[in-house]
Formats: sequence, C-alpha cells, structure tokens
Amino acid sequence: MASLLKRPESPYWFASFQDAKGRWLKKSTKTKDRALASRLAVEWETAAKAGRAGRLVESQCRRVLSEIHEQATGMPLNFHTCKEWLEEWLAGKVGATGARTLLKYKQVCRDFLTHLGDRQSQSLTAISARDIRGFRDALTKGGHSPSTVNQTVRKVLSSPFTAAQKLGYITVNPCTGVEALKNDVQIEKDVFTPAQVEALCNTAGGDWKGVILTAYFTGLRLKDITNLCWEAIDAQEGVLRTTAAKTGGHLTIPISGDLQKWLRSQPRGGSKTPIFTTLAGKSGTGKSGLSMQFKRIMERTGIVGRVLRQAEANSAGRSQSSLSFHSLRHSFNSALANAGVSQELRQKLTGHASTRMNDRYTHHEEQTLRDAVSKIPSLRSNAR
Repeated sequence: MASLLKRPESPYWFASFQDAKGRWLKKSTKTKDRALASRLAVEWETAAKAGRAGRLVESQCRRVLSEIHEQATGMPLNFHTCKEWLEEWLAGKVGATGARTLLKYKQVCRDFLTHLGDRQSQSLTAISARDIRGFRDALTKGGHSPSTVNQTVRKVLSSPFTAAQKLGYITVNPCTGVEALKNDVQIEKDVFTPAQVEALCNTAGGDWKGVILTAYFTGLRLKDITNLCWEAIDAQEGVLRTTAAKTGGHLTIPISGDLQKWLRSQPRGGSKTPIFTTLAGKSGTGKSGLSMQFKRIMERTGIVGRVLRQAEANSAGRSQSSLSFHSLRHSFNSALANAGVSQELRQKLTGHASTRMNDRYTHHEEQTLRDAVSKIPSLRSNAR
C-alpha cells in the first residue's frame, strides 16, 4: 500500500510504493501539497501493479503521466498516437486549404495508416524513417511512378510531421530521412487515333462518353473534367472556362462542334450543378476509381496499349500501359501539332508551363514528318 513520508533535507513529500519488480521505492513527488502527493503515490503504485501483472501498456503510461502533469500544473500533456495526430491535423486543415488538396491529404493519410496496421496506435514519436521508407516502397510496388511517390512522401505526408515537429510533439520529421526515388526512365506515352476515340465513345455511352469527348477536344485532365460544373460552359461564346487543379492556371478553350453537340443533348442544370453527375467527386485512383473505370472501357472496346512496365510476379503492383485516359491529353496536343498549330497556342490551350513539357505531349504523325522533311531543298550536286 502506497504511503507518504517526509525527509528532513527536503520540503517535498516522498511516496513509498512497490515498483514493477516488487522492490520498495521512495520517490519524491516534487510537491508540498499532501493531497496531490497522495494521488501521485496511488497512480505510481497502480501503474507498478499493472506492470507486475503484465497488463501495463503504453497507453496507460501516457495516461498516468498526463494525469500527473495535469494535477501538478493544471495542463494535460499532449500525447498522440500516429492515428490521433493525423486525424487532428486533418481536422485543422478543413477550411484552411482547398477542397481538392484536402482530399489528397486525406487519401495519403488513410493509405499510410493502412500501411502501418496495428502500429498506427503507437506513439507518434515511434514512427521512424523506416516506416516512411516502407510506405514509399509499397507505393512503388503498387505501380505508382517515382515522381508520384516522391511527391506523396516528401510533400504530402511530410506536412503533418513537419507540423508535429514545430509543436514539439516530435524532435525529427521521419520523412526527411527518406531518399527520393530516381526517375531515370522516360516513359513514352502513345496517343489514341480518331477511330479509337469514336469506338471508346460508342462503348462507354452516358457521362463517360461526354468525359472522353471533353478530354479529346480540350486536353483537360480527368479530375478537372469530372468536376466541371455548368458554369464553366459559356454557350453564347462557345468556350469552356476553368482552372486547372494541378497548376492553378486559368484556361479558356473553344468548344468543338462534336463536344457542343453532346453538351446540347444534356439537361442543363444550375451553374453549380456538375455536368457529369454520375462521375463528379469520384476518386481517380483505386480499384473502383475513375482511371480503372476507363481502363475497363478500353478493354471492352478491344484497345490495348504497349506494356511500358510489367507488374512484378507475386506482388500487388500493376503493369503500366502506353495508353490510358491521360493519353487523350496527348492526343489533343498532338492533333493540334499535326494540324500546324504553333507551340505557343498549344501551350496556351493545354496550360503547360514550358515548351519542354509541351514537347513531351506532342506526337507527330509519320506523314506529317515526311511532309516536313520533303520541304528541305534538294542539293544540286546530288540532283545530277
């Protein structure tokens, strides 16, 4: 039974109790308040009994320390499990960041906690660079590109740990010790032919037909399209106005005849009503995400791209094809280039920040290249 005692050389009360090994200890409570010292002694002995019985867990230790600190100072200690902190950090982001950015934060935090499994309930301080590195490698095996993995780990996931470090909850951000992946392989995407796009539209139907037409005739990214509302369509001027989520750039794109025809066939809602009601707000990733839905449309249409990266045997990774929804953006840019549209105008329409990036999206048709080469004047010496 815990008890209190005084020592001549100290103004504080001492607690006498048995520790987890059954040894009697005399420990200063660092307080002159007898009632507070008595409560501390009871807490220490309770924790020691649980330790002797093998029932003491980390959460109990944190609770005891927090209660002791609160009794002494009036303020509880801030102990967080990894799960608790990520949830608290995400709650603080509501209203402080854009809706799409918040969705990205939530997705990455959810994926990281799933990767941790039972360890998500351990102290935030227990998360190490090894955990982050394991998550990075799992993303790679899942088929994500090095650039996507690097951004996910070193920018998105690093943010809550940086905030925790600033608040003093951890001393080191574990993400800073994880090396970035090298992106040595330049993946060459292919483009869809007009006949393939028409076949995809016929197979898809409904909102997906409109999404495919919009991608082919505007070059917009998948999520930018599915989240379009009717306010983006200026029917009088025949243009589409929107802001690219990835770059924040404002785009004004003339609406082609085929796309106009499809839009006119749809019931127009209010300005904030999504154009593609069955697809708006849906996740772009995952087994049931938009990208996989489009892949299934390709499969039903009988369109197969080149294999750029083969999935590893007995792994959760996936193969990467030269044709995907993003290829429609390449198709848009390449069609403009092959029609003689200048790179300056192509950049303006696609929102590419540099000519180098626009070059990556330009795939010249062979006949266009032949026509270009044929314009080189012949040499008189070889003409004889």
